[in-house]
Amino acid sequence: MGVVKPEKKEETKIRVGTSAFTADGWEGSFYPKGLAPREQLSYYATQFDTVELDNTFYRTPALSTVQGWYVKTPPGFIFAAKVPQVITHEKVLVDCDEDLRHFLKTMEALREKLGPLLFQFGYFNKSKFKSGAEFLARLKPFLKRLPKAFSYAVEIRNKNWLDPRFADLLREHGVALALIDQAWVPRPWEMKEKFDLITADWTYVRWLGDRKGIEEQTKAWDKTILNREPEIAEWVQILKRVVARGIKAFAYANNHYAGHGPATVKLFWDFWDNKKVER
Repeated sequence: MGVVKPEKKEETKIRVGTSAFTADGWEGSFYPKGLAPREQLSYYATQFDTVELDNTFYRTPALSTVQGWYVKTPPGFIFAAKVPQVITHEKVLVDCDEDLRHFLKTMEALREKLGPLLFQFGYFNKSKFKSGAEFLARLKPFLKRLPKAFSYAVEIRNKNWLDPRFADLLREHGVALALIDQAWVPRPWEMKEKFDLITADWTYVRWLGDRKGIEEQTKAWDKTILNREPEIAEWVQILKRVVARGIKAFAYANNHYAGHGPATVKLFWDFWDNKKVER
């Protein structure tokens, strides 16, 4: 499945890949049958120019693993990575400076291939934060302490917290607001309160879908099972406007979005190049 945008990778204003480069069901549907696991990333990098590392969410990887990722990918390839959950979910930004330092030091082994680092927060109920303002009060000093040598994005899943105050805080620190297509969060074209969702000189998009809903239908991840053409058509129009502003974009497709991440990326490029007309 050839899906990467056919232009010089180092010149592209938008990079699109998948969340993780391995998944059950990808052998034969994306990876050639019989391809050794150690060769998968190198093959992936012939089809895409970026990947969002999902495994970093669970723990900071070994330095040797990160060094291996660097060696297995060509010049111009970019890694995005989730910040470990110990920071975003367990400690929730409190007393986690050493955890973050260790993570950043390890990821520096990717050198010029290191791209955005995503702080993915879960849905916080009122036992954790009574309001979005209370979350912002914790986030603000944390953002001030972040080392400036890296690019960061922040994702929240409390739809009522998505407001100009939140966007302005991220903008103040040059941090990107992660734009997500997820079951219970409004997409940009559904936002009732209109404000600029671009908070840095780049933006970050994640096609996540309804994890629980799709897993009731499949866990194979070998083919598309949901028609996402209307949504992808909307995202293409949004990102074309973003790129026209001189904003660089990174976008990643999860298997849970439509059933098969690589196919979602191909669908995106088909709409982008007007090879596909929405039905």
